[in-house]
Amino acid sequence: MKLAITGKGGVGKTTLTALIAQAYAELGKQVLAVDADPSPCLAGALGFPDELRAKLVPISEMDDLIYERTGAKKGQLGGFFTINPRVDDIPERFSVLHRGVRLLEMGSVETGGSGCICPEAAILKTLFTNLMFRKDEVLLLDMYAGVEHLGRATVDFVDAMLIVVEPTRRSLGTAAQIKKLANDIGLTRLYLIGNKVRNQDESKFLENETPGLPALGFLPADLKVQEADRLGIPVYDHVPDLKAAAQSILAKLENS
Repeated sequence: MKLAITGKGGVGKTTLTALIAQAYAELGKQVLAVDADPSPCLAGALGFPDELRAKLVPISEMDDLIYERTGAKKGQLGGFFTINPRVDDIPERFSVLHRGVRLLEMGSVETGGSGCICPEAAILKTLFTNLMFRKDEVLLLDMYAGVEHLGRATVDFVDAMLIVVEPTRRSLGTAAQIKKLANDIGLTRLYLIGNKVRNQDESKFLENETPGLPALGFLPADLKVQEADRLGIPVYDHVPDLKAAAQSILAKLENS
């Protein structure tokens, strides 16, 4: 199973990714979670200890690796460099493993815009493609906010996309944009996940106002999410209601 988790900024994509990753690991699956946010925080949501988090460096910031694989300096514009660099060893070499979840931080390209043709963009694009062809493991992509990654067709061959929303019209508006762009690149297995849902009225609002996306489940609002972050422990362990909701979402996803 290969899943992309996306949505408007601040809706809880990272929380959902952490919950699903740990739920899959509990089932004995091999799990590779990829933090593709420019400000990675998935390690914290998973409760990775400090000594492991210190080993994580976003791939896009590894100047020596980018030079080694592409033949060009990071940020270099123009000139010649390898656009299909070797990346097959990167997930194992530069990830860390904790409680059955292997975590890799991708980072992002901050220069040149969505059409950037530069060494770091080449290595990230090739790495994304390589990840999609890995077998015998669950791949979870915690995408950065918005829809720009879909404009580049970065995740056009994941098995499904989970679009996280809050019970607000702005959040649903972003979900509608994501749906359109996903459909444009041929991705049709899309699901809505409601987060920070406080009551039945808010869950009904999401069900009634969804932009044509089946609602796979809802995560209740719980201040223990912030408490887990302050304590540096996995949200999966600290918030039983979220754990149960994530397990239910996973079961529905596997049977859909």
